Amino acid sequence: MRHLARLADYCSITNMHTKNLAIVWAPNLLRSKQIESACFSGTAAFMEVRIQSVVVEFILNHVDVLFSSKLSSIIRDGAGVCS
Repeated sequence: MRHLARLADYCSITNMHTKNLAIVWAPNLLRSKQIESACFSGTAAFMEVRIQSVVVEFILNHVDVLFSSKLSSIIRDGAGVCS
């Protein structure tokens, strides 16, 4: 994810903004067996991929926070757990 976020930094050269990267990479990063099954219609599959791309775009826009060492240590130590 950090690599894709770094690629987005060069969007002025590549025209691959986070939205474009998310559209291209979302189906691979968030693969859905439902989409791959024959029972999904074209419209339903399109909506599923659209949701996936929104999620990946969010992750790319917030990669520094989501994958920070501070957040990792908080999760690992269980500091955010309610009892």
